[in-house]
Amino acid sequence: MTPGIKSAKKAKIEYTLHPYDHDPNAASYGEEAAKKLGVAPEKVFKTLVVELDGSTLAVCVIPVTNQLDLKAAAKALGAKKAKMADKNHVQRSTGYVLGGVSPLGQKKRLKTVLHDSARTHGTIYVSAGRRGLDIELDPEDLKNLTSGSFAHIAK
Repeated sequence: MTPGIKSAKKAKIEYTLHPYDHDPNAASYGEEAAKKLGVAPEKVFKTLVVELDGSTLAVCVIPVTNQLDLKAAAKALGAKKAKMADKNHVQRSTGYVLGGVSPLGQKKRLKTVLHDSARTHGTIYVSAGRRGLDIELDPEDLKNLTSGSFAHIAK
């Protein structure tokens, strides 16, 4: 059981786990998850970690069909500038490997913003904390568990 799953279980929210056979050669982990789970890609969200103003890390959760808008993410997170965080820094801070970073149960809770399209779905899928395992949950529950917010942060 990953820290992300433990976090959801401890909060007593409704969730469903969706394991699938991960292909390490997949070009896009999120699109692979959507295809293997038979879910519309707009409902599958990827967890990206950004560095704000050269020092602080934060989490952006966006649909796998979109690209992160770094300027919009910086604004939503109260920073002047955002850039993608170094992968080693991401793994140390979250406790997860790339492709399996969950917005839940991170070693250090990071400020989190979810793309506002999440609100249009009854449930969304995010990584449960390892490659080949997604957790389906209500986007409001995800927002509350991460102390996050919603904003238009993707193109």
